[in-house]
Parts: sequence; structure tokens; C-alpha cells
Amino acid sequence: MVQNDINDQQEDWEVLFDGTSFEGWHFYNAGEIKDLWKLEDGAMVFYPPKRRKKGTSFNIVTDKKYENFVLSLEWKVSKGGNSGIFWGVFEDERFEQPYETGPEIQVLDDERHPDAKNGTTHQAGALYDMVAPSKQVVKPAGEWNTVVLTVDHTTNKGQVVCNGEEIAAFPVHGPEWDKMVATSKFADWEGFGKYPKGKIGLQDHGDIVAYRNIKIKKL
Repeated sequence: MVQNDINDQQEDWEVLFDGTSFEGWHFYNAGEIKDLWKLEDGAMVFYPPKRRKKGTSFNIVTDKKYENFVLSLEWKVSKGGNSGIFWGVFEDERFEQPYETGPEIQVLDDERHPDAKNGTTHQAGALYDMVAPSKQVVKPAGEWNTVVLTVDHTTNKGQVVCNGEEIAAFPVHGPEWDKMVATSKFADWEGFGKYPKGKIGLQDHGDIVAYRNIKIKKL
């Protein structure tokens, strides 16, 4: 088991979501969160629309930007569900989606969602399309998972710990990072991974997903 300092004194942490409001968050490239994201039992839950206009999405991002940090949260996905956790999101009209700039930690029902069959770098806990989880520790759909994501540009280290186990480690900039990007689907994307300081984002991928106990600690 990997020990993390997520139980440090509370003043070290900034609460990003306390279960009672969407304060500190907004729709990506839009305004106040309403309608499709609900507050339920201390969690934020996304319910996708039955119909949507082409090109419409309901991703949410933090108001603030972060560069070197430890992010702790819990997620639960519906059966067959897909979502994601972004960092380094640059919010701009040039980019229609957070994933155009922000790297993603995959949130997925590996058992049922077809993306899990597209390679291990698409499975839950992966640095999407770049680094596969080293072990399978994600709980079944409908159960809560705890994820601790560390991004530190000072030491050039990224880490994903899921349910107490380290499952991914990677550089966050420099030649090794560039090589990972170059061999991924993001190779020719103008803004991908280009913004060390950016927003945290949660993805609308068209499925029901819930997040809770979200907090961040600056490094």
C-alpha cells in the first residue's frame, strides 16, 4: 500500500467541493452550474441530457488555476459509464473541450464500457492514451473510488494513487513527456499539455457520474 499524506492538517488543504454547493466551479467556457449537475448526498452528480444539440457539452472546471498540487477526490461511475479528471485546463474559446488542453485521468466502468477494450491506456486510472495503470484496483461500477493525483512541475513528477495503491507515475513536462504525447492521439493537438498552470476539470462524457470530497493542496 502507498501511504499518502492526505490526512495532514486540514489547513493544508483547500476544499474544492464540500457537498453543499458548486461554489468555485463553473461550466467550461460558460457560466453558473445548473440543471444537469445535481447535489445529492454530499456528492455532485452529472445526469446527461436525453437530447442535446450537436457540439454541446457540460464539462465543469474550477474557477482557480493550479500548477503544483495534490488533488484528492472520490468518484463513482454508472454501469457502462465514462468520465475523466483533467488538470492544466486552459479555458479559451479556441478550445471547445477541456481535453484539448488538459491531460486526463480516466474514469470508466472497465467491465462494460467499450473504451476499456481499446488498450490499457484507456482503462480507469490511466493517464489517458499515454500511461496505463500498473494494476487493477478500481472498484466495480456503482462503488466509490478514492483517487489522489499529484502533479509537480518542480520535481517533474506525476502520480496516480487509486484506493491506496500507486497505479501510475509519469513526468509532467520535458523530453519524456513530449515523447509520450508524440505517440498518443494528442500528438498534433495545438494546446494539449502546454499549460503547466491551469484549471481542474470534470468531464461530461454522456454518462451518469458522481464526485465528492474534492480537495487540493498546493505544493
